[in-house]
Amino acid sequence: MISRRQLLWAAPVAATAQVRKTPPTRPAPAWTVWGGPGRDFRVSSAGLAAKWPAGGPPKVWSRTLGEDGYSGISVENNILYSGFRRGPNEVFTALSAADGKTIWEHSTPAPFRNAYQDRVGPGPYAMPQLIGNLAFVAGATGIVHALDKKTGKVIWKHDLYREFGATRMEYGYSCHGLPYRDTIIYLAGGLDKAIISFRQADGGVVYARHTFSNAHSSPLLIQVGGLEQVAILHATEALAINPINGDIQWRHPHKTDYGLAIATPVWNGKDLLLVSSAYNTGSRMLELTRTGDRTSVKEAWRDQKLQIQFGTVVSQGEHLIGSSGHRGPAFLTMFEWRTGRLAWQNRDFAKAHVIAADGKLILLDEDGNLALASATPQALTVHSKASVLTSLSWTPPTLAGSRLYARDRHNLTVFELGA
Repeated sequence: MISRRQLLWAAPVAATAQVRKTPPTRPAPAWTVWGGPGRDFRVSSAGLAAKWPAGGPPKVWSRTLGEDGYSGISVENNILYSGFRRGPNEVFTALSAADGKTIWEHSTPAPFRNAYQDRVGPGPYAMPQLIGNLAFVAGATGIVHALDKKTGKVIWKHDLYREFGATRMEYGYSCHGLPYRDTIIYLAGGLDKAIISFRQADGGVVYARHTFSNAHSSPLLIQVGGLEQVAILHATEALAINPINGDIQWRHPHKTDYGLAIATPVWNGKDLLLVSSAYNTGSRMLELTRTGDRTSVKEAWRDQKLQIQFGTVVSQGEHLIGSSGHRGPAFLTMFEWRTGRLAWQNRDFAKAHVIAADGKLILLDEDGNLALASATPQALTVHSKASVLTSLSWTPPTLAGSRLYARDRHNLTVFELGA
């Protein structure tokens, strides 16, 4: 027989057992849209190694990724997404993050020759972007697909050139659409339909407005005095629109030779927007101020020699870091937000992409050199550097957790950067 004392002792134990819960599972690290979580090439990864072996960080696996292409790597739920060229077709694919094995492929005819074919190749250039259950992909011939993320099945598609009269890009279409609420905003260029907002779910057109010649840059969501705007760099100017209805908020000249404005604008989170391009144009820092419903823009400074061609730029305190140059050397450069004053330039990397994480910089240049560094306004300190890729590494790497996904025109390689 169980005594009253035993029953009183057992009761709280039983109650505790009933309410005890399994600790929540941390979500797998992700990089789902262009530029990472903040579209700014900064990630919250922690616990990265302070130094690598002489041959570079440990390689997890590597595989061929088609015949050509520059499409970046998106990551979600331990699945990778990218795109490549196979003969006359563009192929977008989902791969296992564990070993690189193909989960699905979507292939579509895309006969295209780049205007600089031997040097650059036919693409594709844009990274798949993962939003809800869909993967949004834009091919070099201006065709946008929304694919089912699990199967690769086409949910909807639009041909920007044929349907909307978009600017035909002789170097290939490369815009990364901007997700906004239940829409995705693409830059198309052309007459009266230069900016197009599609419903994510079914591809319905929310608005298609304005006239300009398109470039290769991708739009960026900013807030000016709490007011949301989409910052845009096209062939002849920078401007911003209201993301809901497409109304112009402000505009400022920034004409780029040949219309080759490529780099994404960079926002300081408050009032300064950097727009930069090569081809004899250089950089402008635009200061934005909101008064009521109006936004005013003025040029804080301009430097024609500071030219961000296509590389990523990251913010670090009062400074920015990116590769400046086009023809000839492209120096890794630190410069001030407010004045444009150069802090330093480093000649050791050729047209490098930059990611900021865990108080460090991860650099990958066009020659395939991967490096771990840190920077102060006084100098760049390189902690480790190794040659890891070979075939023109123009694609920004992706960092999800401690795994770095890097590709050149032909191969995808995964590295472990954890301590």
